[in-house]
Amino acid sequence: MTPPPAVPCRDDPVGDGGWLDAGCRLVQDGGVHDAAGLATQARDLVHHLAGAHRVAAVAATPLRVAVAVLAARTLGRELSLLRGDSLPTGVDALVGADGMVTRFPGDRPPVATGFSLVLESSGTTGTPKRLRHDFDRLTARVQAGRGRGSVWLATFDPGGYAGLQVLLTVLRGGGTLVAGPVRDVPALADLAARHAVTHISATPSFWRAFLMTGVQPPLKALTLGGEAADQALLDRLAAAFPGAAVRHIYASTEAGALFAVADGRAGFPAAWLETGVEGTDLAVRDGVLWVRGPRLATALADGRGVTDASGWYVTGDRVAVAGDRVLFQGREDGMVNVGGVKVMPDAVEALILAVPGVADAAVRVRSSPITGQLLTAQLVAAPGQDVDVLRPHVVAALAGLPAAARPRRLEFVSTLELSPSGKKKRVQE
Repeated sequence: MTPPPAVPCRDDPVGDGGWLDAGCRLVQDGGVHDAAGLATQARDLVHHLAGAHRVAAVAATPLRVAVAVLAARTLGRELSLLRGDSLPTGVDALVGADGMVTRFPGDRPPVATGFSLVLESSGTTGTPKRLRHDFDRLTARVQAGRGRGSVWLATFDPGGYAGLQVLLTVLRGGGTLVAGPVRDVPALADLAARHAVTHISATPSFWRAFLMTGVQPPLKALTLGGEAADQALLDRLAAAFPGAAVRHIYASTEAGALFAVADGRAGFPAAWLETGVEGTDLAVRDGVLWVRGPRLATALADGRGVTDASGWYVTGDRVAVAGDRVLFQGREDGMVNVGGVKVMPDAVEALILAVPGVADAAVRVRSSPITGQLLTAQLVAAPGQDVDVLRPHVVAALAGLPAAARPRRLEFVSTLELSPSGKKKRVQE
């Protein structure tokens, strides 16, 4: 096949002032893709997408996502990143997992105004949502060329908000992103050691499993996001990587990246409810966190807004003010009814995680013909811990809870199953 002619690409890293930093690299499947190679692939994709109005791409790997984003940005078209099998309506070109383009004949959909990205939420507690993000908002905090020399490990789904943020940080900042064929924690820990990874952004669940591997790459910065970071984990990470900056970030597909906490403490300062932080206003209404800021999604994919008339977005995260701190208690939609008693599984899980010797835990919900729902718990013991000795300590930690909030079964396992987004699966079993 004759290769398509080159199409001018404003992301060409060779040109002065280009968006793509010339120093960026993707290390994936044994190959290294530098900025020039990415720009070449993007120009090729631009040719094959010529005339398309709305584009979708299967977010199979960081490489596929990077090329699709660069091409769609060049064309000034809307790009939907797909994490599942469902194709959004109105799409007239699909970039498959293999990079091949499928065109859909028929009436052309209306042209989207400018370049934007449509992302799917993780759907950890329910049905995923598709949300439209303005590219400039997504990259507002990414500084050009400031990441050269950094080596990142890809732990998140590349088509999700968190994975995309890491990818854009590398592409714009000039760093290196190392991605494995699977997101198995021991395999990724091995990659981190072999490539001397300096930066990792991952969920608390990932970090607990990572610590159990004993691998210690030369980390300079580590970030937690996607789930609440408990104090015990923050302390363990600070002890394991004393030379690294540890921060936990509050972000979601709907709200964007709102703020980061770097003081080593769980939750965030209560003073931020009055002063705001990083351009974001915060409020607690009926025990739920509300936010208003510049990086929220512009709308749902169907055009409906995500905020109220005053620009406030209800996060669905339950919080409590404790002294000078605001602490996360769990998702509002994660609350369950056990025999008429409302229970927050996350709060129960937090008590288990605070027990010395427990490396990780997941409290899940099962249907019950008697109580409607009941709780079960899977636990991972820290290396060297005797399960028979540890179990009574866990039972004692839960003894003060109402009977409905105490898990009916405590099952010790070697590892916990995580979702593609790196979170514990909360969907009712």
